[in-house]
Amino acid sequence: MELWILRAAFLATAVGLGVSLGSPDTADPLNNPWSTFAAVVISAFVVVGADIAIARKRIELITCVYFGIIIGLFLTYVVSLVLTPLFENSVNPNKEQMLNAIQLVLGISLCYACISLLIQTKDDFRFIIPYVEFSKEVKGTKSFILDTSVIIDGRIADLVETKVLDSQLIIPRFVLGELQGIADSSDKLRRSRGRRGLDVLNALRTNENVDLKIYDHEHAEMADQPVDMKLVLLAKHLEGKVVTGDYNLNKVAKIHNVSVINLNDIANALKPILLPGEHIDVRIIKAGEEQNQGIGYLDDGTMIVVESARDHIGETVNISVTSVLQTSAGRMIFGRYEGAANKT
Repeated sequence: MELWILRAAFLATAVGLGVSLGSPDTADPLNNPWSTFAAVVISAFVVVGADIAIARKRIELITCVYFGIIIGLFLTYVVSLVLTPLFENSVNPNKEQMLNAIQLVLGISLCYACISLLIQTKDDFRFIIPYVEFSKEVKGTKSFILDTSVIIDGRIADLVETKVLDSQLIIPRFVLGELQGIADSSDKLRRSRGRRGLDVLNALRTNENVDLKIYDHEHAEMADQPVDMKLVLLAKHLEGKVVTGDYNLNKVAKIHNVSVINLNDIANALKPILLPGEHIDVRIIKAGEEQNQGIGYLDDGTMIVVESARDHIGETVNISVTSVLQTSAGRMIFGRYEGAANKT
């Protein structure tokens, strides 16, 4: 509502300005009041239309433009102070025109250079004025850098919905490029996985409770590095955490002392704990690798290796848990066949 009031006030001011500028001037018979009025009003509508069309504005880019112009004009003024005495002592009759031309070129060039520099380095620092910070407040203490596998996996979107994660999610541009490459693959399975990842990414982007940021900048040390190593270096630079489901990336990050959140570890931590000696019912699906072994699965996908159950494939049996093997790659339960499951 405040925006529409502002736009209405701006248009009303533009109409008033058009009437003022378009008033007949008897001293200038070529002045057409209606043309001046129309030009001012149309320009105002174009400005408002552009404002409405660009719905999502990034404050850091706007700040970069503002500060770039201010710094560029300040540098132009400083250089002009140096050049002015030199031209004043010149005997060239066109010295004023030359000085104005040089100032104009300097102003345009320096403003462009400053804006370009600030846009390219906007992720490396913040513009701070006492008590006012021109930067979006970042949730949490450390940013979470997502890798390709965790986006394709899709569980990150479900985890965010639980509101357990309260930090900014960062997707590097090179991860997005890898994801798009997978989505465009000629292999049907890879293409399907890539498109699923893009759907998950779109769901995160449209979720109002998620602070998602596409990180464009690549630092010099990332050049010619594989994607996994780029992720580790970026996490170290941003002092963030890598979120992954890739076991190998998990190891590489730990070698470089980078914090890692492995979704498989989270999933395993939330699974019910079974202790040796407990009895559970499980359906034997297939034969195991060893003699007399049968394989079954819990509802959450945990594999159970059952001794002496090869002859009971297709049956639901009661087993006694003998041991539990827990790794970042998943959880395996070993048990011993005790008899047919009790039917109740």
